[in-house]
Amino acid sequence: MGSPFNLIFVANDSSKARLIANDCFKLIDSLAQIFSDYDTTSEVNKINANAGLRPSKMSPAMLDLVLKSKEAYLKSEGSYDITIGPLSLLWRKARKTKTFPVDSAIQNRKSLVGFKLLKIEKEKGTIYLPKKGMRLDFGGIAKGYIAQWIINHLRDIGIQEALADAGGDISMSGAPLDSKGWLVGVNLPETTDDLLDQKLALSNISVATSGDAYQYIEKNGVKYSHIINPKTGYGVIWLRNVTVIAPTGATADWLATACSILPLMEAKKIALENHAQLLMGTIELGKIKFYSTLGFEKYWKPINTN
Repeated sequence: MGSPFNLIFVANDSSKARLIANDCFKLIDSLAQIFSDYDTTSEVNKINANAGLRPSKMSPAMLDLVLKSKEAYLKSEGSYDITIGPLSLLWRKARKTKTFPVDSAIQNRKSLVGFKLLKIEKEKGTIYLPKKGMRLDFGGIAKGYIAQWIINHLRDIGIQEALADAGGDISMSGAPLDSKGWLVGVNLPETTDDLLDQKLALSNISVATSGDAYQYIEKNGVKYSHIINPKTGYGVIWLRNVTVIAPTGATADWLATACSILPLMEAKKIALENHAQLLMGTIELGKIKFYSTLGFEKYWKPINTN
């Protein structure tokens, strides 16, 4: 999926742990083979190749994530949309070549975007992209989905203390070795390495962070994030870091994307509606400012505790 994947778990035997880890990474590879548009032979790219031609049969995992993505699209009022693929490809190339795309190219790609265009037949397990050039892109949901899958798999085989980190989209089960929780750092806005002094202490939950410090393109002094607003076709220009704590990896992942696009009050509302908590760091008049839902506070590590 274009990101590293880190796995930590507690086991009582190192040889057994090595075997479990190997099995987990094989499972991660198999899921990436389904959802990654970086892999030319992946299932999602085979679906994309059939755009405007014919319906594609979906694997059970693909069908499951497509349906979860539909739910995310509806709940986010279109701010999260897996049909963003044509725009993702355009902006990915722009960042690589450092060439800002012209508006006509953006509008042309935007005409191919819209979840409502998809033809999904759940009973048959098929999906059809009716316009040639349409592309699915599971960035913003697949990594969280895979991280959660791994945690569920480990639970099923008796591993109760584990953390799966898919490029910053993190799912976890029980806290390790009688600690208060897995400690997770939160980036300061507009930085790649600087963290808040306080850390989150989390267990049996998921967390995802979105921001523009790593991937953006600049024009006339304005940073356009890699997070694209499907309604405008452009990367968002908010200077913000968004951290979402949610019950599942997929939910945390897509909410982090949607809340990076939506205005603050709407972002808070959608987070709470999905049983999630939100922290948003922004830069206003040159100063860092934080906004959060009330329930976020309980996840900070208490002072002077393990």
